[in-house]
Amino acid sequence: MPAQPPINALTIDVEDYFQVSAFAPHIPRSDWPIRECRIERNVDCILAMLDEHGTKATFFTLGWVAERYPEVIRRIAANGHEVASHGYGHERASDQTPEGFFSDVQVAKLILEDLAGCEVKGYRAPSFSIGEKNLWAFECLERAGYHYSSSIYPIRHDHYGMPDAPRHAHRIGKLLEIPVTTLRLFNRNWPASGGGYFRLMPYGISRWMIRRVNTVDQLSAVFYFHPWEIDPGQPRIPGIGAKTRFRHYVNIHRMEHRLHRLLADFAWGRMDELFLDQI
Repeated sequence: MPAQPPINALTIDVEDYFQVSAFAPHIPRSDWPIRECRIERNVDCILAMLDEHGTKATFFTLGWVAERYPEVIRRIAANGHEVASHGYGHERASDQTPEGFFSDVQVAKLILEDLAGCEVKGYRAPSFSIGEKNLWAFECLERAGYHYSSSIYPIRHDHYGMPDAPRHAHRIGKLLEIPVTTLRLFNRNWPASGGGYFRLMPYGISRWMIRRVNTVDQLSAVFYFHPWEIDPGQPRIPGIGAKTRFRHYVNIHRMEHRLHRLLADFAWGRMDELFLDQI
């Protein structure tokens, strides 16, 4: 009999539309508390979608969101999903000092653990902002008590990326780094793991890439998306450039339907159960 394909890791970066790094020049942090927040509606929609497909996932969640919407964290945990950390205030790790970064990830972990009632083992840096110049961040994560990170994106990108990093799970000290998935083709790593690329490309290409990672590499894929990506009704941000507008809003109206197809086409699970329980 042919081998069963691996179970893949489904991850959600829980941040709201006004907290996206590309909007930082247009939305000061002081405005966050007065912005229309749509995180409750969008996370509830995702939870219903996952329940419909019998799927468990990992929610990398901001401490800022958790403090203001504690019931969202409790619902995520109560539904059997993993609560993980996205830091406190969506500051890029590459913009922080080691001391500031440690404080950020430690506070976020404590807030999330208090609300979820369980240990928070995983962390993902906002905008995949750990790279060659701030590898000290892994020592901070280990010191704060995390078991794994999913913070390096091994591609070339104008805002992030570490193209020469390993494509698959590997140890950095005692910490396990689990990159989001790329496909190696024509001597280059290609993004195959969600976000704007998933909205931009035809669904069939994303499905082919994940299947190739499962069958050729024989490894689990790590896919990610954000709650605001399923929300066509979110407020539009004025004054942003054409590139930022395209990246943020392209095919948002198709995203929820595509996710239903993705959940039906592959088997999915939590990061901690797929990676930590196997080592």
